[in-house]
Formats: sequence, structure tokens, C-alpha cells
Amino acid sequence: MALITLVQDWAERAPAHVFYPMIGLALITFIALLVAGRAGRNGKYNYPNPIPGIPFFGNSFQVPFEAQGPWMTEVAKKAGEMHTMTFGGTPWIFLNSRKAVNELLEKKAAIYSSRQNLPMANDLISGHKRFLFMPYGPDWRKTRKEMHSILNNTKSNLFEPYQDKESRALLYHYLDNPDNWWEANARYSNSIIMGVVYGRRSDLGDEDMAALLSNLSRSTKYAIPGQSVVDVFPWLLKVPIPKSWQVWRWFGDALHEETARVFKKLHDDLLERQRLGTQQPCFMTEFLERNTNGNFTEEEIYWMSGTLIEAGSDTTRITLLVMLAAAALYPDWLGRTQKQLDSVCGYNAERLPTFDDMKKLPLVKGVIKEAMRWKPSIVETGVPHALTKDDSFDGYHIAAGTVVTFNSWAIAHLDYEEPERFYPERFLDDDLDVPTKGHVGFGAGRRVCVGNNVAWNNLLISVSRLLYCFDVEEVPDKPVDPSRSLSVDYRKPPFMVKIKPRSEAHAQLIRRECAHATDMNN
Repeated sequence: MALITLVQDWAERAPAHVFYPMIGLALITFIALLVAGRAGRNGKYNYPNPIPGIPFFGNSFQVPFEAQGPWMTEVAKKAGEMHTMTFGGTPWIFLNSRKAVNELLEKKAAIYSSRQNLPMANDLISGHKRFLFMPYGPDWRKTRKEMHSILNNTKSNLFEPYQDKESRALLYHYLDNPDNWWEANARYSNSIIMGVVYGRRSDLGDEDMAALLSNLSRSTKYAIPGQSVVDVFPWLLKVPIPKSWQVWRWFGDALHEETARVFKKLHDDLLERQRLGTQQPCFMTEFLERNTNGNFTEEEIYWMSGTLIEAGSDTTRITLLVMLAAAALYPDWLGRTQKQLDSVCGYNAERLPTFDDMKKLPLVKGVIKEAMRWKPSIVETGVPHALTKDDSFDGYHIAAGTVVTFNSWAIAHLDYEEPERFYPERFLDDDLDVPTKGHVGFGAGRRVCVGNNVAWNNLLISVSRLLYCFDVEEVPDKPVDPSRSLSVDYRKPPFMVKIKPRSEAHAQLIRRECAHATDMNN
């Protein structure tokens, strides 16, 4: 009866494109049970703290479709530093502390840096071409080398003119229409990476930006296990019938086509600007000049550049969103940070913060790290790594192919004192200037975000300027709920806040110093 109740509950919560394909599987369920039940039968392997699931199906029907982070945190509270669940016949180990992440994903990165194939996210939606989901190997190394050539730490200062201009436009958009702050955040982060990669800016309401962010948010939710039928039954992708009959493919194939369409359009637009002689020098013009040997196909090129745009657009946008929620809920830290900004840039709105000021603004750096820790909102249970060969640790013996992921929401809420409190001072230590230290917001090991230094500078300049110029308050009768995960949907705000200039002098500073930056032809 417990099994029936659990499956019924899953069916009620499942989106239509997940549930309805299950109806046609009744005749082949027995095969599914045999295939999915293979995991764990080999007695030579043992895993940490296995979570009981459904016989043969494992834990696939237990993970909710929304708010996976808070749910997985409750599991972690009982399981301890790590626990194991099974999805689609594959064991997944969830690391629930920074210590566990360091011991496995950092110290043993050589064997913990591949990717488990995620049937919906990688096979169907991404066609094995999205860098985020690529397994460790030649294609991953080839793509990462090109991405690293523009995003590495030694090149991050090349972004500063873009970051300066776009953050000025961000301030003006906040002043001009403070109720549209979430779209202003998206435009800011997207326009910086668009300028560097494609030599063009993004305006409010940009259709390419909207399509790209929508596709990305619809894709990343499938980095969490058990979110689609093909994740529960991976063998469905090998059924020898026409694809048009495979209803479990329809959603993923459609999203793949839409994603490829947007990426190709951005690429084709650049080629057209080159033909017209209006294209500005950028990463892609340099890359195309280097790629004369055909090392990358055209399709690989526009998927690589599209992935760059995705990587540069989301982290900054989401971190700014989280910071605003925290400012409304915990104004004490906002006052302390503004006091430090005033001591550097003037108490009467004399000038905007610059990159040269950052060494005098440790609290701004602490705010950014705390925002990345406080509410992990892109992939709440981490982007999964895969073990490339058998490994042993702490008395456990783990098979090659096992998935290991950092449980970012659980780490944020179980691995720090007063976890619900937004307290930037917790990061004022010797690692303050290392973007990846003290949290897992940029990932871990060799899979750490390749553009973390660029994202860090995006946030330094935007956070310092926003907090210097604006106050943030809760909207009466519309409180921010700190217990919930924050929706990352670009199209609507996950909460309401009241944003206003700190004074008329700050408003005049923005009008004087920032209006010109909103000219997208400039």
C-alpha cells in the first residue's frame, strides 16, 4: 500500500509531459524493473547512508518537482555528512558538508570530474553539446580550452569597460523603473557577456535574451534526478521505434530545437554584421579567425558560444536577486555595508564606486559570498559529477560511474552557524579575495565555473554601486519568505521589494553619471 500511495502522490505532482508518457509503459514495466534494479546488487560495493526507496525503482518517485533543495536538506539532517540515493539504476552520493566536498571533489578531482549522462538534460535537450553537462574527455577539454582563453583570471580585466558601462545602465534602469528590477538584473548580466562574446549589447525586452534565459531555466531543472520519465527509465531512449512515436522525447526534443535556434541566430547575426562591416571586435571574431583548421564544426561553435552566454548570464542575475531578498529581510547588514561604502565614496553621493575601491570594501565581497551561500537557486542540489574509476574512502567502496554531487542547499543550511541569517562578516577571512572559497556557489573541483573571476567582478561593481545608491525594503503585506527557495524564472519576480534612492543626491549622481550608458548604440 505504501508503494501505491507514493506513486499516486508522484503522479499528482508530476507535470503533464512527465506523467502522461508513463501511461504507455504498462506492457514493458517488468523490463524496466529488471534494468533499473541492477544497482547495488554487486556485493563488493557499499555506499554511505543509503536512503530507502521503492524496490527496483529506487528513489525516483520521492524527489519533489519543486523546492528540491529544502526537501533534500531534511534528508541530509537525518543522514549526516553524506547519503546515497538511486535513480534510473545509478547510485547518487550527496555530499552535505564542505569537508566532504573538499575530500572528494577537490582532493580527488582527477577521478571525480566527469559527468553522469543525464538522459533528459544532456541527451535530449542539449544533444551532448552543452558544456555544463559534457562528460570529462576530449570534447570537454577542447571546449573548455577555448572558454578558458577568454574567461581566465588573467583576461578578466578585459571585461571591466563592459562591466563599468553596463552597471551604470543598471543603476539608471533601477532609478527609472524600480519595479522592473528583475529584468534590469537580467539585462545587465546578459549584456556584459554578449558584448565580450558577440560584440553587441542587450536592451530591456531583448527577445534573444528572453529566449535564452527561458530555455536555460527550463533545462537546468533536469540536472536534478528523477525529473522526467527518461531519467527514471534511461533505456527508453534505446527503444527501437521511430522517434516520432516516443512521446517521452517530445518535450526534450522540442526544447533542444528551440535552444539550437536561439544559439544559431546569435551566430548568424554576427556573420551578417561581419558581411555588412558593422561587427565590433570580440571573442567570436578572434575565434573564427583561429578556427581555420575546422577543429570546431559550425554547430559546435554556436553551442560553445551559446554556453558562454548562458554561463555569463545566470550566476550574476541570480546572485543580485538573492541579495535584494536579503536586504529586505535583514536590513542590519545593509546599513553596515552602506556605512563602509560612504567612508570610501563620500557621505553625500560624491562619486560611484570603482574597481580601484574594492580593496577598501571587504563587506561588499562578504555580501557577494553570503548571497551565493544563503539561497543556492540555480541547481539546488548541485550539478552532478561522475566517478571515472572505483574509489574507496572511510570504509566505503564506490563503483566507477557513481554520481557524486554537492548538496548545495543542505550545505548552506547545515554547515554554517545561524544559516538563515544573512551575515556577510562570516566570510571576512584570509580567503576573502578568492571567489571560490568558503561556499560552493561556483561549483567544485575541476568543474568549478570557468568564468568565476568574471562573475566575481560583475558582482563587485554592480553590488557596490547598487548598495551605495539605493535602499531596499520589504513591501507591506508582501513579505519575502526566507524558508522557500527563490524561483529563477526570468519572466516574473519571485518576490516584491521596494527600491528607492538613498537620497536626492544619489538620484542626481545616477542621472549625471549613468544616463549615457542606456544608449544601446553607444
